Amino acid sequence: MSAAGVALLTGCGDAGGLESAGATPTAEGPQQLWPELPDISAPPVDYGESDTARIPGIKVPDGNVRTVSPVKIVQADVAAHPEQITGADGLYRQTADQIRDCGTQPKSCPVLQPYYRDLTGDGKDELIVAIRMPGQQTAIRVYLPDKDGGLTRVMTYSDAIVRVELAGRDLVTRAVSAGIPGYEYRTAWSWDGRQHAILPTRDEIIRVKPATPTSTPPSSPTPSPTPTSDSPSPGGTP
Repeated sequence: MSAAGVALLTGCGDAGGLESAGATPTAEGPQQLWPELPDISAPPVDYGESDTARIPGIKVPDGNVRTVSPVKIVQADVAAHPEQITGADGLYRQTADQIRDCGTQPKSCPVLQPYYRDLTGDGKDELIVAIRMPGQQTAIRVYLPDKDGGLTRVMTYSDAIVRVELAGRDLVTRAVSAGIPGYEYRTAWSWDGRQHAILPTRDEIIRVKPATPTSTPPSSPTPSPTPTSDSPSPGGTP
């Protein structure tokens, strides 16, 4: 054996080489509990997560939803369901009135800045809008341009939403947990071609870290000459 070969073999035993991690634990597959439970023919409650709606009176030239005013789209959506205040189509009556008046009273218009993203993978953007509502609620709606030049609402969701993110072709919402302080519900919404709707595909509850103070208050604060108060939330109460 050459000197070079001896050097290589010797190096294999030096510190830093591969070492055994010990015995590998045996993998355990999922165990089904209560296999005698009966099949469910229908859910007891319909939350309307797969409800969609065609928006009448809206045309989308060449399937480019960016060419249509988001406010006009939401106004047409509201006009199609004038008395609906519950369910997937529902909004607070006060919010619906504000949407109708967006043209004449833009400062009180509850429709927030629009966003666009191809959530379906068809190569064209969908419109994502948020609508402020009373009680610190926010409604999220997604509108899909149809092949025939029309428009369909393919997602509706409302809650005490604190954050919305885009992750690839998923829309991720985070909402406050009413029953467990210090936690939030995080839901990923994904396109489902069979239902022709954007559905909640992953749902989890996560712990929220408490806010870290950005500065240390002075040891002897000077009282304000006049009392102050936080501004009321937009929209008031329903």
